[in-house]
Amino acid sequence: MKLSRVPFYAWAALISAVSLLALSHAGHAQGAAGTFSIPTIPGAAPAKNPQQVANTLQILMLMTVLTIAPSLLIMTTAFTRIVIVLSFLRSALGTQNIPPNQVMLGLALFLTFFVMTPTFKQVNQDALQPYLSKKIEFGTALDRGVIPVRRFMVKQTYKDDIRLFLQMSHTPPPAIQNPAHPEDSLPMQVAIPAFVISELKTGFIFGFIIYIPFIVIDLVVSTLLMSMGMMMLPPTVISLPAKVLVFILADGWHAIAGSLAASYRT
Repeated sequence: MKLSRVPFYAWAALISAVSLLALSHAGHAQGAAGTFSIPTIPGAAPAKNPQQVANTLQILMLMTVLTIAPSLLIMTTAFTRIVIVLSFLRSALGTQNIPPNQVMLGLALFLTFFVMTPTFKQVNQDALQPYLSKKIEFGTALDRGVIPVRRFMVKQTYKDDIRLFLQMSHTPPPAIQNPAHPEDSLPMQVAIPAFVISELKTGFIFGFIIYIPFIVIDLVVSTLLMSMGMMMLPPTVISLPAKVLVFILADGWHAIAGSLAASYRT
């Protein structure tokens, strides 16, 4: 197996295990001299067989995966694009902290689950349920679970971004093993960063389109105030209610949510 194909969470678990073994060895060596001791966990006894050591390493790997789970949720799903668009919307309206950050993040999270539901269902059907039923091993379940996520990401990714990371990683174009889904041969270390920058690009395009009508409202209000000689009145005092009114009349939340959901290719 090539080193570049080893999952990064496996490297993290291996490094953590080696560190713990080294720390334990140092504790036993220095504890006899009374200079250093490692606190023990109540109820935890030393491992008596290799199976107990393997279980400990599995728990350590699980904790490592749980630590990076938020990053995986943000970077491999629709969350990035959605939260960027919502942030642009609030900035264009000029409402500062309205809606609050908690509401914006909650809405982005639930929209993400809505968009990702078909992908999550396929992962559950092809990988999670067979693994819980003990029909397949963990490695097979992991390989099966990655496939729907990779297909989702590649469908939303610009081909130029994929070529960019293939060139930077000095990776030749992968051989197509499944003609129906050529993206299955793309390495994840290329698919994930290409997907992220594509999502950033698409989110900024959405943000630019959202900004245009609100900028027009600001210009109209500023021009009217100057023509009436009302120099001392801040334009935002008039433009903010006008922008909120236009957004409500256009049923903005409905349009934004619908456009975001429809922007993902399935």
